[in-house]
Amino acid sequence: MTPLLLTVSEAAAALAISRSKLYELIASGAVASVRIDGSRRVPVSALHDYIARLASMECAA
Repeated sequence: MTPLLLTVSEAAAALAISRSKLYELIASGAVASVRIDGSRRVPVSALHDYIARLASMECAA
């Protein structure tokens, strides 16, 4: 089964960015995340949404 939630490290690796950069994106609201008992998790759908927004901004520019 494909995971629906990723750790910050896994999500950062999937985006090919650092963990600290991903935490910045989460803090700014650019990437959605959830907390489960003190652990931060990033929905896979949030990564797809973020990439789609980046792509649409590139096309608009």
